[in-house]
Amino acid sequence: MSITESPGPATRGKTLAVETNGINPIAEHERKGKPRDLFWPWFAANVSVLSVSYGSFVLAFGMSVWQALAVVLVGVIASNLLCGYIATAGRRGSAPTMTLSRSAFGVRGNRLPSLLSWMLTVGWETSLVVVAVLATSTIFERLGWTGGVVVKVVALLVVVTMIVAGGMLGFDVIMRLQRWLTVLTAVLTALYIAFTINQVDWHALAALPPGGTPIVIGAILFVMTGFGLGWVNAAADYSRYLPRTASSKGIVGWTTLGCSLPPAVLLIYGVLLAGSSSTLNEAIASDPVGALTTILPTWFLIPFAVVTVVGLVAGAIMDIYSSGLALLNVGLKTSRVTAVGVDALIMLLGAIAVVFFSPNFIGPFQGFLITLGVPITAWCGIFIADLALRRGPYAERDLFDPRGRYGDIRWMPIALIAIATVIGWGLVTNSMAPWLAWQGYLLGPLGLGGKDGAWAFSNLGVIVALVIGLGGYLLLGRRTVRAQESLPVGAEFEMSNTEAQQVGLTE
Repeated sequence: MSITESPGPATRGKTLAVETNGINPIAEHERKGKPRDLFWPWFAANVSVLSVSYGSFVLAFGMSVWQALAVVLVGVIASNLLCGYIATAGRRGSAPTMTLSRSAFGVRGNRLPSLLSWMLTVGWETSLVVVAVLATSTIFERLGWTGGVVVKVVALLVVVTMIVAGGMLGFDVIMRLQRWLTVLTAVLTALYIAFTINQVDWHALAALPPGGTPIVIGAILFVMTGFGLGWVNAAADYSRYLPRTASSKGIVGWTTLGCSLPPAVLLIYGVLLAGSSSTLNEAIASDPVGALTTILPTWFLIPFAVVTVVGLVAGAIMDIYSSGLALLNVGLKTSRVTAVGVDALIMLLGAIAVVFFSPNFIGPFQGFLITLGVPITAWCGIFIADLALRRGPYAERDLFDPRGRYGDIRWMPIALIAIATVIGWGLVTNSMAPWLAWQGYLLGPLGLGGKDGAWAFSNLGVIVALVIGLGGYLLLGRRTVRAQESLPVGAEFEMSNTEAQQVGLTE
């Protein structure tokens, strides 16, 4: 099997090609596929057994099993519907999500949300690497082998190499690879459930006391932040190759289904396991996936290691692919492959810091999710509003020209993100991350009980940021969108990624 460069996605047949498309619009002759093709990459990216551990995180809010199950379904489906809707922008605009965001923020103004998107995806891919390494170490220890530094180093290098290879090869390889990973991880995950279902204690689950309304709301928003809202900034990166005639309903439906089905099932099962055993629940906090091996028969540990690493790698590949695209939108003048390489180095350094120097995983992880979740949710509201207001196609050429209809820097949406972030951070707390103790500063003044009150862990800031972004842009952006669409859209055009960088960054 040879490796070559192609002008776009990987070529057919036996040649394994490196995709050189980046933030440039996808040419008409490269468009292909059907909306149902989106099911496979999104399913593979979300079938990670890490979702089982989320059941423990949900129960940590303090609620009954029925409340927890409702939280899972509402949080997963609602957040992934946002992904499904944003995915339609890829078909309409032929470009990655954060490139299309220029229509609202301007060509250079969009660097701010692109930076936030890049930070979020790099953080996610780093977290997935950490979980894979910790799980591998735990599995080796259970097998009676050493699970020390050497094992962690080898696991780290192997996992990072697989992720970087997939991210650099690009779209076609990812789409084909994820189909096979979907089948493999689904089968092995089903076997994991079959071997551990006897651990579910229905009496213990029935005894869990219910939580109040703030607790339930907080848990829903936590699930939304950890799942759909973690993908919204990349949702159009894979639909941009679809033909312009592809069904919008199909794109929404297949994206939402692929994103929602695996985490909904695994989260529900995680709630049942964690609620059945306080010992398992506590172990998950320090090693979210490795703790799940303690209830497995020894002979199944190797298959479990495979499904764990493969599932986490599948999600991280999509993260590093999208983080590379986001980095190009930040303004880095290089190829997509080089951008992926930069992200890989940061991912490696971040994983080393957490694996070898952090005593606890869930604290930094939850703090990272909620803190970046606030401004990203504000961006999500703005992008959805901008997409909803548009009646026609994007003017693709103007997405790369600061002198075009979308402008250079649009201060109104930037101000909305700033306002939403200041208010949002004032309404969230991160007690497990001491370096974020300054958050929650509005809970007291607004009469919500302060940082120790009933609403302290409700993550209200996330939903408030979404409302500010969505409502603010619907109110203030309508006239701008209408003015943009009053100009005629020229013929569709083709440009290379290098040309896109040059035009998009020209004064």
